[in-house]
This record gives sequence, C-alpha cells and structure tokens, in this order.
Amino acid sequence: MKLLSRIALATVALAASVLSWPTSLAAQAPINIPVDKIVAVVGQQPILWSDVLEEISQRRAAGLQVPEDSTAQLALAKSIIEEMIDVEVMVQRAKADTSITVEDADLTNTVEQQMKRLRDNFKTDGEFAAALKGGGFGNVEEYKRWLTDQARRRALQERLVAKMKQDGKMISVAVSEEEITEAFGRERERLPKRPATVTFRQIVVPTVASEASKKIAYAKAESIYKDLTTGGDFEKIAKRVSEDSGSAVQGGDLGWSRRGQMVPAFDEMMFLLPPGQISPIVETQFGFHIIRVDRVQPAERKARHILIKPKYDSADVAIASMRADSVLALWEKGTTFDTLVARYHDTASDEAKGVLEPFERSRLPESYQKAFEGKKNGDFITPFPVDDKQRGVPKYVIAQLVNVVDEGEYTVQDLRNQIRDQLSQEKSYRRLLDGLRKDTYVTVLLDAAEKKSAASQPN
Repeated sequence: MKLLSRIALATVALAASVLSWPTSLAAQAPINIPVDKIVAVVGQQPILWSDVLEEISQRRAAGLQVPEDSTAQLALAKSIIEEMIDVEVMVQRAKADTSITVEDADLTNTVEQQMKRLRDNFKTDGEFAAALKGGGFGNVEEYKRWLTDQARRRALQERLVAKMKQDGKMISVAVSEEEITEAFGRERERLPKRPATVTFRQIVVPTVASEASKKIAYAKAESIYKDLTTGGDFEKIAKRVSEDSGSAVQGGDLGWSRRGQMVPAFDEMMFLLPPGQISPIVETQFGFHIIRVDRVQPAERKARHILIKPKYDSADVAIASMRADSVLALWEKGTTFDTLVARYHDTASDEAKGVLEPFERSRLPESYQKAFEGKKNGDFITPFPVDDKQRGVPKYVIAQLVNVVDEGEYTVQDLRNQIRDQLSQEKSYRRLLDGLRKDTYVTVLLDAAEKKSAASQPN
C-alpha cells in the first residue's frame, strides 16, 4: 500500500538517516524560507520548516533523490508537508479515542531492537554517543525517548486504522480498468524483470512405519505412561525420553495452542483434558503422545507432551517410493486429484496441494527445480524425494505443472489483480484521511512563508 507506506515513512527515522543529516537542505540548494517558520498547523500542533528539512534529510539518507532545481525542491517539500499533516491528523484522532491505547510495554521490544541495530554499527559506546550528538541528540537516553515517541505514533496510526476497519468505516472503493492501465504505465519502466514462474499441484506421499515398529514404540510409550501415573515428574521424563526435539528441552512444553492448530487426534484430546491430568496414549501421524494440559483459556490450551516415534528402515522408504509410483500411474490414467489427495497425501505435513499461486523457480527448493526443469504445462512429474524433517526419512512428491511462465517483461495482465487491490486500498485510506482532515483544523502556511521570504530578498 503506497499511501500507508508513505504515511509510515513520515514517522520513521532510520538509524542511518539520523546519523547522516546534512547541516540543512539549504546548504545544498537553498529554498528561501527561514528555518523554523511554521509551515502548517494541525489542530493546535504546528509543523515547522525545520521539521520538514529533517524529514527530507531522513529520506535522502534512505535513498530519496532530492532535485537540484529549487522549484522542484519546493514541490517536494509541499508533498512531504501534506504527508506529515496526514500523519498528525491520524495521531490526534487516535489519541482522542479512549478505546485506543498504546502502553510503553508494547513499544519496548521494538525500540530495543532499533537501538541494538544502530549500536552495532559502532565500535564503542563513545562513537555511538558522538554520532547521536552529531544528529542533534544530547545523549543516548534522549534518542531512545525520541524512538519511543516515533514508535508510539506508528502504533496509534495502525490501531486507528484497525478500529476504522472493524467499525466498517473503511469502505472498499471501486477501481476502473483505465486506472489500472494508467497505474501500470506509470510504474512500468521501474518494474524489474518478471521472473520465471511455475504453478503446480502436488501429492506428497509419506514414509509410513511398519506395524512391528509401531508396536515397539507403543510399548515404550506405555512404560512411560505407567511411570507418570505412579508419580513420575512429567517435565524431567520429557527432557529425558521425548523424541520431539523442539519441545523436549523445554520439558515437553508446547506453549499456547488454539483449537484446530494441532493434528486432529492430538487437538481433540488436548481440549478434553482438565488441567494437570495426564492423557492416555494418543496416536497421530508422528507417533505416540502422552499429553498434559497446564493451563486453559477459551479456545486455547497450554500443554506439554512426550512423543515416542516408531523407527523407520530402508524397507519402509522403499514401500513409500513404490506407493508414489502407483499414485502417479493412477493420476495419469484419470483418477481425480481430489481422490488421490484424500487417500495418499501426507496430512501430517504442511505441504501445500491443490492449484497454487505461481512460485518463482529460483526460490523453489533445489529438488523441485531439478524435477521441473524442461517441463511444460500439463506435464506430470516423476516422484522425487524430499526430506521429511518431522519423521527423519524421505517423503515423495508427485506433481503436475499447471502453468509455466518464462522470464520476461511484466504485462498489465500479470499484475492486474495486485494493482486493483493496491489502488482500492489507497483510495480507501485516502477517503479515511480526507474525512479526518475535514474534522480537524488544518492550515498550510508554506506558500505564505515562501512569498514573504522571497519579498525580503534584495533585487
């Protein structure tokens, strides 16, 4: 969203920009307006010319090309003033709404991260402090307070927009084909090359453990269950025996989970358990679980588990490979995709299926790139293995290419939906801002200050 991005930019001071301000824009190509003249007023808040110069300096450091012509510079300044007014109007409106609050605790993490990123650019604290002074800050704490204020202003804007959307006050605005074509024309020369893409659908066939291996894993889980029900410490046992590497080191802690977030059997048991009670053994695609719920909230549970996985061997992997070959044969003979997905697809994984959005070829995993190389629309892809990180064995991908697009120049057709969505959102935000400005005292004094300054210059 270009409009919202510009609004956000008006309140963001990049670390690099703060430390590379020029002494003034006028030192490079003067605009004949005295520093610290009031150039706009929003409500009771003035916007000073020095504020505008500061904003220009920040944007220059972030890559903005400031024109050399003084008339063009003035046009840029006017544009930036309008954006600063938009920001101030939103901030004032958010502050006036008692339902919108931003606590200091909400900002701490963001500010600390910004401070750390900036501090890491300097060898010593002394160099850091000196650079801040060069940027107009008395000390590190003053700069931190300033960062906090900027973060608060951004948060107020974001929460105001969210509330307006929730209240139905941001109405979707129609966009015409002419507007889409015009927007594409304006940006066309700046667009990068359209990358080569591929759209595909896939079925992922997992490696399944043998029944004998499952029995051994279940017997181990049963022994652990007996230890737990006779007084064993759940967290200590989880650290020692759980085969879920992600949670074992935390004593099996899975954190908070919402309903539907886990696989069905696990999810169902987790929401049946009262706090503190140990579940019977639950089998999922990953193995055998013993679950304990520690805390509950509506539609949310904080739980721990111990996972025992069945062992896989080369025979299991070979069977999965043959099963994938069979799936491909069925697909090529006309069995519907949905039927094959329901029967064979790895429901335990987060692998996408169906007809997807285009993927950039260069960003696909190497195994996919190799398998798709030289293929065309409609081609079926011979099963190929990919790592199954959850089980520690290969799983097999069978795919069909739906649309193959070579690298080239973007067309308006390629970007029509994105352009339409962006323009609609920009119009919606502009309508919101215009409405807020109508309800707020706003006056722009730049033209008057410019004329007065010009009149004071000698002929």
